[in-house]
Amino acid sequence: MYKWLLSWRYLKSRYIALASVISVMLGVATLIVVNSVMAGFSAEMHDRLHGILSDVVLRSHNLDGFPDPNWHMEEIRKQVGNDLEGMTAAIQVPAMVSFSHNGQWVTRPISLVGIDKETYGSVSEFSEFLLHPENREKLTFLLREEGYGKGKKVSFPTSGWKRRRVQAEYEQAVIKHQTGAEQFDSGIASPDGFDPTQLDPPEDVSRGETVADDADLPPLPPLPELDIQSDQIETNSVVDGINSVPFQQPLDSIEFDPMTEQHIGIVLGISICSIRGRDESGEVQDYYLCLPGDDVKITFPNSGQPPKAVSDTFTVVDFYESEMSEYDSSFAFVPIERLQHLRGMIDAQSGVGSVTSIQIKLKEGADLAVVRDKLQARFPVHQFGYQISTWRDLQGPLLSAVQMETTILNILLFLIIAVAGFGILATFFMIVVEKTRDVGVLKSLGASDGGVMRIFLGYGLALGIVGSGIGMAMGLAFVANINEIASWIEWLTGQEVFDPTIYYFSEIPVIVKPITVLFVVLGAVAIAVGASVLPARKAARLKPVEALRYE
Repeated sequence: MYKWLLSWRYLKSRYIALASVISVMLGVATLIVVNSVMAGFSAEMHDRLHGILSDVVLRSHNLDGFPDPNWHMEEIRKQVGNDLEGMTAAIQVPAMVSFSHNGQWVTRPISLVGIDKETYGSVSEFSEFLLHPENREKLTFLLREEGYGKGKKVSFPTSGWKRRRVQAEYEQAVIKHQTGAEQFDSGIASPDGFDPTQLDPPEDVSRGETVADDADLPPLPPLPELDIQSDQIETNSVVDGINSVPFQQPLDSIEFDPMTEQHIGIVLGISICSIRGRDESGEVQDYYLCLPGDDVKITFPNSGQPPKAVSDTFTVVDFYESEMSEYDSSFAFVPIERLQHLRGMIDAQSGVGSVTSIQIKLKEGADLAVVRDKLQARFPVHQFGYQISTWRDLQGPLLSAVQMETTILNILLFLIIAVAGFGILATFFMIVVEKTRDVGVLKSLGASDGGVMRIFLGYGLALGIVGSGIGMAMGLAFVANINEIASWIEWLTGQEVFDPTIYYFSEIPVIVKPITVLFVVLGAVAIAVGASVLPARKAARLKPVEALRYE
């Protein structure tokens, strides 16, 4: 008992020990905060990546794809067995999207994905990232009347058939005026108060699609947001609000009415046609270059040799927002049948289409690596040339980089506690020197070498427990209030901790792992005890006579 009493007395009476306690405390708190934030970011990234990507992907080595996907799927079922939960065929090709904004054409590179709307949602969380709530329940490539952005924290511009009809009426008004036709009056104010009667008509105009001389036609003002009341527009009685154009019918051979008809639907990544910035008041806003209801032109290579560029017009029916900028700024989704038809991927004799990939979802707990190896054995690369990968394989560099960053940060921050350990070591040597006479008295009263050693080891243990205990409490409290602390820092410094125009999350994600906290605390205590070993051994080796003669 005397050993613990003396350890506690030394701890209370030596203010120099306070520095060691503070060092351990700060080191433990910092490690807990950093590990919790990194774990939160890592989990958020894993959830988003895994939500976008299927578990296992079988991909063709070229853009022509491989024929007879049904045979491939049957072979996959035989190999995967009961671990299979869902499967779908898809086509993915590089493409360019073009759309008109402020009278100018905007062109951007995209990754065009042809999907089966019935099965694609079964291999990923694709449906959950769609903007329209009805499409999240059941995807359709038909334009909705309204309801886009429902449930979002900020208001979303008018979209869907409302926007499309007003856009068509407005463009018809401008065209009729410029061609000298009777002035058009829809009863709806032109966007931005624009008056089409102020335009000088060119000599030759064809249906508003092309002008004889583009320079003679002033650009149409944009339609960023249309504030339209429902009683200003007649409701279309057609089912789903659309008369869609059949796949096999050329668009230029029919009379196309944008007021009641749409082109083949396309779902665009939201960042393809939007820019995140700040308004005049400093609030973060999304500025949309095109919206659901607008038409875009897609250009992509066909499956011929050599490939030739193929273009078609699509109607934006929804946005895709996964909050992963790499995907939101590149992915666009269209019906797989339409893409097969346009690229010439359907065999003329059998009528069977080719695909570029088959995506597989496994049941919870299935070993992805084992399934991948089985499929690689069934489809040898030297024979089929397929790339078969898990989602972790596809994102290996990114996941490895995050893991490496976490490891390096832990090593560097653990050095803070190591520095505290050296402080404890120096402090204990000073205490041994100062308490030499006390040690001599204890030994002369019968204290053993082990008993004297345990006094100083207990002192180190007490320092570690107190420092790591307070540090753990501080770290957990910081993590629990990290977003409030971030707001306070932003108010104090006038600078944002995380710029929302760059980072697509509203709060800092944190995950506290009890096992990590336990390891940090135990590590800090171990360092404190380890730093007291050498001074304790020195005190234990003191001879009673020499110790008493010391002073």
